[in-house]
Amino acid sequence: PLCQQDWVCAVQVKCTGKMYACKKLDKKRLKKKKGESMALLEKEILEKVNSRFIVTLAYAFQSKTALCLVMSLMNGGDLKYHIYNVGERGLERDRVVFYSAQIICGILHLHSIKIVYRDMKPENVLLDDNGHCRLSDLGLAVEVKDGKTITHRAGTNGYMAPEILKEESYSYPVDWFAMGCSIYEMIAGRTPFKDYKEKVEKDEVKKRTINDEAQFQHANFDEPTKEICKLFLAKNPESRLGSRSNDDDPRKHEYFRSINFHRLEAGLIDPPFVPDPSVVYAKELQTLLIFLKLGELSLMTKTLNSLRDFLLVLSQYPGKKKLLKQDSLKT
Repeated sequence: PLCQQDWVCAVQVKCTGKMYACKKLDKKRLKKKKGESMALLEKEILEKVNSRFIVTLAYAFQSKTALCLVMSLMNGGDLKYHIYNVGERGLERDRVVFYSAQIICGILHLHSIKIVYRDMKPENVLLDDNGHCRLSDLGLAVEVKDGKTITHRAGTNGYMAPEILKEESYSYPVDWFAMGCSIYEMIAGRTPFKDYKEKVEKDEVKKRTINDEAQFQHANFDEPTKEICKLFLAKNPESRLGSRSNDDDPRKHEYFRSINFHRLEAGLIDPPFVPDPSVVYAKELQTLLIFLKLGELSLMTKTLNSLRDFLLVLSQYPGKKKLLKQDSLKT
């Protein structure tokens, strides 16, 4: 989540009319929190990513007060919003299978370039206009060198794997544990170790995650869904689906028998749900930008000053992505 000084808005390239999301990070806050290196790392990781299942970095630039990352605009809302605020809690099974397949493709791509995501959760999965999903917010992602592990604790409570909570060294399997938590949440409308709106301390969630087995009482948990969740939620990372051997591929699980991954990765499968363009899939309306027409930008915020020059720069240098990226996040 962004703090008060940070925000995400939509911007438009004047010369092409193309829309993007702009994530602004306040420099003073970053320096105070010693977060400059994390912001630079997020930019570097986004530059390495080449997957239709992960948001794309289009531009990066800075003003005197902020670092800005300009990425794919995703108008369909995040999966957490769809789980809890659209109809009954939870999602239909065909949507869960489809989103899970796309998410797994995104995670596998990150792992293939030696990156651990560390913040897999429905809130970080965004839908585009057509209903395809992408992983977003790589602020906690980290690159892993060959043969090395990670020791720094990072993630979101309720999705962190037991090895992180026990402050043990860890690696790629933590993303598969969070994947299990996310599939469970999409089905049940709650996380595996904390009930919906349950008032419970973080230490209790930690204790449950380490010691308790997930319960599958929701009617939508059929056998393949239960099995894949149990495999992803294995306490031992070496027993976890995706990590049991070098060629342990979650896409081969029976849960995805209806998915042709070659067609999915080529973008040839129609999503089971298409967002309604007249609906705003977000709770905080005051932070949204309303676009009346393509080319007419109506901003519901007073913080446009730092973007004015950016829009001008883009119109002067169409297609010069490298020019804007080079050294653009140095402080």
